[in-house]
Amino acid sequence: MILVTGATGLVGGHLLWHLLQENENVAAIKRITSNLQPLRTIFSFYTNEPDVYLNKIDWRIADVLDEKSLRKAFNQIDVVYHCAAVVSLGNGSDAMIETNVQGTKNIVKASIDTKINKFCFVSSIAACGQPEHGEAIDEKTQWKDSESRSAYSRSKFYSEAEVWKGIQAGLNAVIVNPGVVLGVSGTETGSSQLFSQIRKGLIFYTRGGSGYVDVRDVVCAMIMLTKSEICNERFILVGENCSNKQILSWMADGFGKSRPWICVGRQTLWFVGAVAEIFGKIFGFQPLIDRSMARSATQLEIYSNNKIQHKTGFTFTPVSKCIADVCSYLM
Repeated sequence: MILVTGATGLVGGHLLWHLLQENENVAAIKRITSNLQPLRTIFSFYTNEPDVYLNKIDWRIADVLDEKSLRKAFNQIDVVYHCAAVVSLGNGSDAMIETNVQGTKNIVKASIDTKINKFCFVSSIAACGQPEHGEAIDEKTQWKDSESRSAYSRSKFYSEAEVWKGIQAGLNAVIVNPGVVLGVSGTETGSSQLFSQIRKGLIFYTRGGSGYVDVRDVVCAMIMLTKSEICNERFILVGENCSNKQILSWMADGFGKSRPWICVGRQTLWFVGAVAEIFGKIFGFQPLIDRSMARSATQLEIYSNNKIQHKTGFTFTPVSKCIADVCSYLM
């Protein structure tokens, strides 16, 4: 029996679909207040009968911050995919850090207590190191804290540390560090915001860039690694390193919109973020952009996927095809 956390999220939702195609016995954690509509949208990307597959899931009511509910949810579980996390490109919140770090700690503890066979943790490239001389980032690049680190980056680094502690205690685990994950999510959060904004029309772009990956590649790699004999290792999952302008242009093409053509510099974006933070504090709202997000949007980072390719032969979907598929579905 397999247990999936974060089942209504982008990665967790697509993972559930692929697990169900293999006729696996799949359980998933949800809270009483969880909304299954995003998951229904994800399943609709693959089938015209999403509810048929939704009904195959063994839903277990629990919260990653509630150890008592987790003990019940882990009954007869052999394999755990921990996908649950709060994602934020901005300054984040205490709730995000608590969910990501303490939630992971609780899931790891429950996994050890119930002696599961294999554990797969979805980390992020945000938890990877930063090179000193601009070379490509890989699994061995050392992580250092700095002002440029976002709250989300710290939360994923310390979440991953909880998994490494579990490994030292005997947990059989693999860790994946996806890049910016692209795919149908049924929400307006994360990378889905980019698709939504481009569909409305966007003329601005920034000079930054990062590693991007199709969500279908992420979940297929997770399943492959979890079923393999590989354990106690981490793998960067990045299909391609792309500039922000490339990504936004491919999205614009997919929606039949004009490509963004005005470049916004780092200082301008940082100033806008600072002003937005001030207004947010005065009027009590979360700004769409802050200084942390401005730094992320203007950074150019290159990631290496050599390890997963050389060790397993895994091949990635071109990012342009992923974007075209998502745009086609949304249209």
